[in-house]
Amino acid sequence: MAKYIGAHVSASGGVCNAILHAESIGANAFALFTRNQRSWVSKPLGVDEISAFRELLVERGFDAAYVLPHDSYLINLGSPDEETLAKSRAAFLDEMMRAQQLGLKLMNFHPGSHLNKVSEEQCLDQIAQEINAALSSTEGVTAVIENTAGQGTNLGWRFEHLARIIEGIDDKSRVGVCIDTCHTHAAGYDLATEIGYQYAMEQFEHVVGLHYLKAVHLNDSKKGCGSHVDRHECLGLGTIGEDFFRRFMHDSRFDDIPIILETPDPMRWAEEISWLRSL
Repeated sequence: MAKYIGAHVSASGGVCNAILHAESIGANAFALFTRNQRSWVSKPLGVDEISAFRELLVERGFDAAYVLPHDSYLINLGSPDEETLAKSRAAFLDEMMRAQQLGLKLMNFHPGSHLNKVSEEQCLDQIAQEINAALSSTEGVTAVIENTAGQGTNLGWRFEHLARIIEGIDDKSRVGVCIDTCHTHAAGYDLATEIGYQYAMEQFEHVVGLHYLKAVHLNDSKKGCGSHVDRHECLGLGTIGEDFFRRFMHDSRFDDIPIILETPDPMRWAEEISWLRSL
């Protein structure tokens, strides 16, 4: 078993460019946006672009299992507003279909926000139903829920939130979780200490289940444990600190899944990936 490490690279100019960017930083995994993350509607992927991506992926030695597309930040599957929900539903289905077209296995997304208009439970149950709708219209792609820092009215910062969503999913073979280390720490799970790290992992295993762990966003955090502020920092320079990354790299629970850097300085990604492998 091995660690598959990369970063969320730019797909500007076409999805094939993401593969080349990942290769240039020495990655064997990567994340990308398959469409403009700042607009509700994007032009469909062309047939030529799809086949070129699939071919280049193989040619450059990447495995589709370690590519983690991320959906648009506009999407809120828990939205209490009908218009926003309708737009989110359509955009999320489009994201899932694009992943399917590109031959990818995962689609990473933030669960959603209740905006103080509905209860947490109602919001979480709605998110589950929206995931069910997208899964029923696609095949081969797993919906990967990312835990959040709990900023504002965002849900998904407690492992119990993730468990509640998963509970509502009909096809549990096609749902999983991406742990973001910055978000986890900011949400109140102290990753900076050995005890805190082991407690967080035990909680995840007990509440959610390790078999649902499908990906990691590996980031340090600018803000402290329990701050609920989502601010990523370069590895070892934040409040989580170097010791965590050493523990992480020796933890076999994170083998054989995509590990994606979203640290703030792209110029350091090659160096950060190399440093992680040296551990």
